Amino acid sequence: MTTLNVIITGGFGALGSVVSQTFVEQGHKVCRVDVADTAPSDNPNGIDIGGLDLTRIEDCQRAIEECTQAFGGIDALINIAGGFSWETLEDGDLETWHKMHNINLATALTMTKAALPILKQSQSGRIINMGAVGALSADIGLGAYAASKAGIHRMTEALAKELADTTINVNAIMPTIIDTPNNRAAMPDADTRDWVSPHSIADLILFLASPQSHCVTGALIPVSRGGIAR
Repeated sequence: MTTLNVIITGGFGALGSVVSQTFVEQGHKVCRVDVADTAPSDNPNGIDIGGLDLTRIEDCQRAIEECTQAFGGIDALINIAGGFSWETLEDGDLETWHKMHNINLATALTMTKAALPILKQSQSGRIINMGAVGALSADIGLGAYAASKAGIHRMTEALAKELADTTINVNAIMPTIIDTPNNRAAMPDADTRDWVSPHSIADLILFLASPQSHCVTGALIPVSRGGIAR
């Protein structure tokens, strides 16, 4: 098995922690980066970098440098950092649109730009972004969120073509509602049977990061099946 050096943005969050754990369990080395100062769990054989503003190129470059020094290189960048907001345009605040753009799209753009020179040195570089099924057709109150995630979709497609002659593949996954503690708290009366397990998402990301996914690039992959026992 090939050991991968992986950097995960939003690595301290609910989904990022599960994805990180999945890679660690398979023997890979993980660098978790996050806006939060402290990681919520251990990261065996990996490193954690907190307190970052991932919209700042300087912070992203520092994270890439620390990860590269620790691992000797980077094979996969997984852009999980992001957030959600429900708000109508008429009753809401325009600042919400800026916030969604920054945390969902600008973080991925800036981190990807910082990582590209190192990823090009990998024999099978991978960039995996977090889109959303909800960005394919926005519902009421989802304008700001959907616009930012639609930006992730177009970034993924354009970058895959830009890097077609390199060793890097670029893909995005598009989950429906993810079964996290925050989502359960926000929607206590919802039917969660069709919500997507973070473990299901982590398994797909693990495949996309692997050399076995060499024939997949520029894809926007829906993830809409329910949870799994694990």
